[in-house]
Amino acid sequence: MIVAAIGVYSFVSVAKEGEMRRRCTPTCVLRPNYAGYEKKAPSFTLKDTSGEDVSLASYRGKVVVLNFWTKTCQPCMEEMPEIADLARILHPMKDVAVVTVSTDETAQDASDTIKAVLKGEPPFPILMDPDLTVVRDRFGTSLYPETWIIDKDGVIRARFDGAREWSNATVVELVNQIRSGGYCPAQARDGKFIGEGARLCESMSGG
Repeated sequence: MIVAAIGVYSFVSVAKEGEMRRRCTPTCVLRPNYAGYEKKAPSFTLKDTSGEDVSLASYRGKVVVLNFWTKTCQPCMEEMPEIADLARILHPMKDVAVVTVSTDETAQDASDTIKAVLKGEPPFPILMDPDLTVVRDRFGTSLYPETWIIDKDGVIRARFDGAREWSNATVVELVNQIRSGGYCPAQARDGKFIGEGARLCESMSGG
């Protein structure tokens, strides 16, 4: 009887660990600077390069990959083709949007910069925040590039500081997981994992 109980416990434990690994693999491998599921993204409305008002609320019901950049940031320029590739990969997913915010002075300047870097039209909208009222004052960003992933309910799931390789399967897996409403219980603060699943994440990410 005791042996049988131990066997059942072991099976349940292994199954639980397997489920945790499945849920946490994208987050653990990508190692965001912030990961969580309790903080709402600040609301905002900015003009796009055509002068039209665009609000974050207009993307409610979609997973949003939100990238902050400026033309004087060399890592931003180096990362931008990756952001564009990710936008193209995610384009068939109608419940996902890649959106960028430029802190450059004019829409023309931002548009010309991106067209030059990508050698063509960008596959994502560019919103303008020259006064830093959103990027700095609401999101607290001071260094670029910075990328946020926000779920369908407007909750911040992850933040990545600095340039990343975005057009890879692990990023797409993370986006798909957030699309489905799933999340890894491990949280991250300043790039360090905490809470349930933290040990698993540290082992998977080499921390």
